[in-house]
Amino acid sequence: MKTTFQYDHYYKYDEIKSNIEYFTEKYPDLVKAEVNCVTLEGRNQYAVTITNQKTGDALSKPGWYLDGNIHAGEVTSCMAAMHTMDYLITNYGEVDEVTKLLDTTTIYIIPRVTPDGAETYLSTPYMLRSANREYMVEKGGMYGEDLDSDGVMRMMRIPTPYGAWKKDPADSSVMMKREPSDTEGEFYDIYTEGMLEAFEGDENLKMKKTVWGLDFNRNFPFGWWPEPRQDGAGKYPLSNPECKALADFVLAHPNIGGAAIGHTSGGLILYPPGTKPEKAAPSFDMKVMKEIAEMGKQELGYKPMNIFDSFIHDQDSYDSGAFDDWCYQTQGIPCYTMEFWDVPTKAGKPHVWGGKEEPSASLERYYACVKWVKENAPQYYSDWKEFDHPVFGKVEIGGINFKFTLQNPPENFLQKELENDTKFNIRFAKAMPKLAVDCLSAEKKADGVYEITAVIGNPGYLPTNLTEEAVKLKTAKPVIVDLEGAEVIGASAQKKIDSLAGFSGTVTGAFYGNISTFANAAAKKKLTWIVKAAEGTVITVKASQEKAGKACKQITL
Repeated sequence: MKTTFQYDHYYKYDEIKSNIEYFTEKYPDLVKAEVNCVTLEGRNQYAVTITNQKTGDALSKPGWYLDGNIHAGEVTSCMAAMHTMDYLITNYGEVDEVTKLLDTTTIYIIPRVTPDGAETYLSTPYMLRSANREYMVEKGGMYGEDLDSDGVMRMMRIPTPYGAWKKDPADSSVMMKREPSDTEGEFYDIYTEGMLEAFEGDENLKMKKTVWGLDFNRNFPFGWWPEPRQDGAGKYPLSNPECKALADFVLAHPNIGGAAIGHTSGGLILYPPGTKPEKAAPSFDMKVMKEIAEMGKQELGYKPMNIFDSFIHDQDSYDSGAFDDWCYQTQGIPCYTMEFWDVPTKAGKPHVWGGKEEPSASLERYYACVKWVKENAPQYYSDWKEFDHPVFGKVEIGGINFKFTLQNPPENFLQKELENDTKFNIRFAKAMPKLAVDCLSAEKKADGVYEITAVIGNPGYLPTNLTEEAVKLKTAKPVIVDLEGAEVIGASAQKKIDSLAGFSGTVTGAFYGNISTFANAAAKKKLTWIVKAAEGTVITVKASQEKAGKACKQITL
């Protein structure tokens, strides 16, 4: 796929800023960028709007939203957003599909939600969830440090007769769980490579709670719970400026009719609700979610999955306060969490989602992944090496670089993921509702009196109300149709249509071996006006709806 920039590495903040500035300067009629918020360290959370301004302003068209990097370490999602941005801008006027999309639709992209957190992740050995800000700090325990100064925090095995691990006799690089009968031999504790902060208590070690514990995807108002119900939720909903900026952006752009939210990893396309079973959600919404997700499966090979039914492990004390649930369950917007990258499947040991598996399966999966890394990204693997630890004496440090193997693709695997996602994003954006004035006619009833008939339609996939959830929430707005140019007799020149179904509402199937359309969706509506006007008068009919854009047609009497 043709792009302006290269996607063989992970972008730091300055490169994102530079690329966005390049696009806004070179394509001023196509690209606008704004600072959606400024982080505590002074970096910009950029929001980029892409549409052909000459065919209408951004809010006059159906809108589609894409973001990435709400979690600091999930940098693939930022790269996917940057790649989609790049491909659309670079190929406008050259690829018909792209040109038509940007002539008729507005694309909103926030490529890096947490620029402070991602910069720390990419510039240091440290791991973090969302932001490099202290949150509910607890003292004492093991914490990560790059002791051998190789730029990576790997694993550290400490010899101890109390350890629960032992070396595999066939391969000393592999650690096995100690069996109940193992009373003789060398045994180990395994921790993240790091140091020990003294703590009150006995001599039994524990992992220290992370200092940078904020989780931005637990900070949104729908389903928010405080600590300790869910770690990292923040002091109150939208207490993080980066999260508030996202919610404010969606509310300020009411034309947004679909959203793709970038995460890693797992090779999944997750769709809400995440706070209740799929069967408790409107059946039409779930049908639509699955049909759009199927396009993602076709392009990315990822598995579509409902969040609550299959992805959440604890359905009693589940985590919530996520952005996708806020979008769907407060705004009625169909949206997806894209969990990019899936080493376990590549390694032949895929995750079992929504089901139970033997406890040993996760360890088998891990070592299958390590084997895959050794064969496909050996630069990110290190054998165990002795190290003189200032607290524990002789220890060994080794293993994979988790950041660019399991959490994100090695660089040579990155571009394929991005290209496949861009293909899905384009298909998803094309599913937005669209207004059309299908026909406009006038019939003379008497001298100076005409009957005007217009058929207003939605040839798009989604209905103008988007979802049944939006109807229930009363966020769905009607289609407004105005007649201009003549005096309307006995009625208002403005008419309202509650909703126009897209072709997602058409009922199809097979009947005695033949396929059939059993019932057309209510995607069109005929409207009539009686007007007083002279011959030669130009009549204009305009239709508008915030999710479906605008349409206009004229007729001369």
